[in-house]
Amino acid sequence: MRGPVIVATAKATRGERAAGAAIAVGCLALLVVSAWLRPEGAGHGTHEQLGLPACGWAVATGYPCPTCGMTTAFAHAADLELGRAIVAQPFAAAAALATAAAFWAGLHVAVFGSRLGRIGGKLLSARVLWWIAGAWGASWAYKVIVWNGGG
Repeated sequence: MRGPVIVATAKATRGERAAGAAIAVGCLALLVVSAWLRPEGAGHGTHEQLGLPACGWAVATGYPCPTCGMTTAFAHAADLELGRAIVAQPFAAAAALATAAAFWAGLHVAVFGSRLGRIGGKLLSARVLWWIAGAWGASWAYKVIVWNGGG
């Protein structure tokens, strides 16, 4: 009778673990700041709580910029208000969820030496990046359509 088969798996390198830790810390910082912010009811302008000025693009053109509503959507997502996050900026709502997933993945790589980061890196092919860019563009078009101007 044979015993259990033990398969030796390669662990992440020190550099990969450090990168995983850096990704986890960066994502956690973004999520903590997002949770600290109070989402603006207008669906944009939340970034001003960070001491940033009003959007120059919106002031100059009267229309939202490509990142309009992202901070607001992250703040809603951090408060677990996913519906409101989607309404504020659909792409950013998905990005907030991806940021939370990246935190856990980075932490997993850093702590356990998982090679999960290599799999994630392979997912970012040119085709996937084009789909992401298209989704961002579609969210910007959505934001232009629902734009309420001055808030």
